[in-house]
Amino acid sequence: MAASVRCFLRSGKNAVSALGPRGFHKSAPAAAQMMVRDALNQAMDEELERDERVFLLGEEVAQYDGAYKVSRGLWKKYGDKRIIDTPITEMGFTGIAVGAAMAGLRPICEFMTWNFSMQAIDQVINSAAKTCYMSAGLQSVPIVFRGPNGASAGVAAQHSQCFAAWYGHCPGLKVVSPWSAEDAKGLLKAAIRDDNPVVFLENELMYGVPFEMSEESQSKDFTIPIGKAKVERQGTHVTLVTHSRYVSFCLDAAVVLAKEGIECEVINLRTIRPLDVECIETSVMKTNHLVTVEGGWPQFGVGAEICARVMEGPAFNYLDAPATRVTGVDIPMPYAKILEDNSLPQIKDIIFSVKRTLNV
Repeated sequence: MAASVRCFLRSGKNAVSALGPRGFHKSAPAAAQMMVRDALNQAMDEELERDERVFLLGEEVAQYDGAYKVSRGLWKKYGDKRIIDTPITEMGFTGIAVGAAMAGLRPICEFMTWNFSMQAIDQVINSAAKTCYMSAGLQSVPIVFRGPNGASAGVAAQHSQCFAAWYGHCPGLKVVSPWSAEDAKGLLKAAIRDDNPVVFLENELMYGVPFEMSEESQSKDFTIPIGKAKVERQGTHVTLVTHSRYVSFCLDAAVVLAKEGIECEVINLRTIRPLDVECIETSVMKTNHLVTVEGGWPQFGVGAEICARVMEGPAFNYLDAPATRVTGVDIPMPYAKILEDNSLPQIKDIIFSVKRTLNV
């Protein structure tokens, strides 16, 4: 070994240069990860800071930091005037929020769950959604109604409903249903800045799920346009159209099906109203097959509307098989876990529907 070292040193200049600074391989920096609840919190924080007309009200949103900790830290930062705890009276505080919007403020009205919005549906529909039309466009109502939507876990029939079709039915509202942390941040910021009433349907089971955030999405100016869907996975054999939590289910099903040679295109709707029909039609014209997936009930649901739009439009002539819907079961949600699991779409149900649609 000593001889080899002496030989190396005797070799002169080249050997000395070989002993210069060593180059290290530099890997790309890891993408930032953020949970959905933190993305929603960041969106509200940035908009509260940006526009003094923005304020948040709802049950336990202030001193308790929110029932799901979505508003954590906002009360300490902005105080009682802009982060307001309300009594347990949805009709009352929703009416206050709608009136404040008519007076020029930009309220964020939180429902502890969208099931409780039924107590305030007159304010949401008759007061918020219809006022711009009834005033011939003179009176805007810039308000965001937000909170967890759809089934959670073990909360039975009265707390497990999906309101996407309920509110998507009503002209005058924009209805948003985010999936990822990036969706949540960009769409909530866009909703707060919108001059129309926006129904913002979150999902309780997604709050603690982390997602990678692009560098662009970490900017305070980042927004996602309302009314534009996103193709989450490219495919050629069948189009899966879904929203909220079921984007994850469809992507997982697509991975399983890919191993069998079936390539699924997965569309994350992001917005229920207005519906991005163009995105759906473009995909169906490519894949020639359509499966819709949602957690809500089948009758008059989001999937039913998508199937009708495709049937009425140019994409119908491209279908090689009837469109298929995967939905929740047409019953009130049972309490028992095994019954609850069988009342909601599972990955196996999506796989079965895709194979049936493709006749494989």
